[in-house]
Amino acid sequence: MLETLRNAWRVPELRKKLLYTFGMLLLFRLLGVIPVAGIDLVKVQESMAAYDALGLLNMMTGSAFSQMTIMAMGISPYINASIIMQLLTIAIPALERLQKEGGEEGRKKIQQITRYVTVGLAALQAIGIIAGLNVVEASYKNFFGYLTIGVTMAGGTALAMWIGERITKEGIGNGVSLLIFTGIISNLSNGIVSGFANIFNGVPGAIVNLLIVIVTTLVIIVVVTFVNRAERRIPVQYAKRVVGRRMYGGQNTHIPMKVLAVGVLPLIFAYSFMAFPGTIGAMFGTDSGFYQWWSTYMNQFSFWYMLVCALLIVVFAYFYTAITFNPVDIANNIQKQGGNIPGIRSGAPTVEYLARSSKRLTLFAALFLAVLSTLPSVLAVWQSVQIPFGASSILIAVSVALETVQQVEGQLAMRHYKGFLS
Repeated sequence: MLETLRNAWRVPELRKKLLYTFGMLLLFRLLGVIPVAGIDLVKVQESMAAYDALGLLNMMTGSAFSQMTIMAMGISPYINASIIMQLLTIAIPALERLQKEGGEEGRKKIQQITRYVTVGLAALQAIGIIAGLNVVEASYKNFFGYLTIGVTMAGGTALAMWIGERITKEGIGNGVSLLIFTGIISNLSNGIVSGFANIFNGVPGAIVNLLIVIVTTLVIIVVVTFVNRAERRIPVQYAKRVVGRRMYGGQNTHIPMKVLAVGVLPLIFAYSFMAFPGTIGAMFGTDSGFYQWWSTYMNQFSFWYMLVCALLIVVFAYFYTAITFNPVDIANNIQKQGGNIPGIRSGAPTVEYLARSSKRLTLFAALFLAVLSTLPSVLAVWQSVQIPFGASSILIAVSVALETVQQVEGQLAMRHYKGFLS
């Protein structure tokens, strides 16, 4: 590891990219401490406790949302705008032609439109959240006050978007992913620092709690890394064929099927689904009967919440696999190229074999995510330990870290250096 870092530092271009990336991430974190004027932080903290849906946003922004800084919206409006533009390119023929036939200029125009949509969406989202949560101070409860807060927070999102794009272009890794990764690591480090503070303040059981957090974090990171990189390799043999004077095929290869192909989406879908009833109930008042029942029997530390959330993760994992993995297309491509899976006939048997393999991998991934999602809550109930991360945050952090390491690997491989994963 140390030798790899030394090799990376010896390459001038790679050293420049690493320094640029670290510098831009530092700038992002420094901007994340600038507060937004006109916000009552006491009411923000109360809203964070009442609305579970805000936890994911706070995690992705590195606690910037709970502090209501200019980076409170983070990069999430940019992600939403990108998804909206991808859907619009399918629905609007003009955008579809611009994407497919416009070449580099067309992609630049779509990217420019995405930026404008991001800023507008960030402003609307910011105004909607602060108005809905009623966290604005009395002196700012007017049109210009809401407009000022919305523009300020939208400006923070625009800065985050610019930083992410600059990292992607001039640095190492995907800039947007690294910004989310930075927020997650910030939350994790804040939790560990808080644990040490409890030890120094003489809180009973603080040492044991901190050890449990550190050991649990390391074990989960190792297990998630192992599962994230695991894959099921389906062997494929290609027959020899002569085209003109050349012979093609006659080789053995494989189809890599990732064990955790569903990624983090089933977790996000399940969390959002479980947070929705409580959020709607809180809008009608925290003293309403439904909200009181939901807070008592369906809070994140209750048995029924963990059971329903685990079942939803399994359901969404199979749903996501059904819309993303098409065994018929894969089987047809193998057959068109003159290949076959050893011991499996072409056609319907190949489709059935691929579908069966996919279902087994999906079942393992779903159960793994379900266990991983309930682990922080189980530890909180069992040992009264507050784990400063969620399952989705660890999955995102590990995926981004592996992607970035692979890019460093590629840079070093071109210069015949041994890298992290060699």
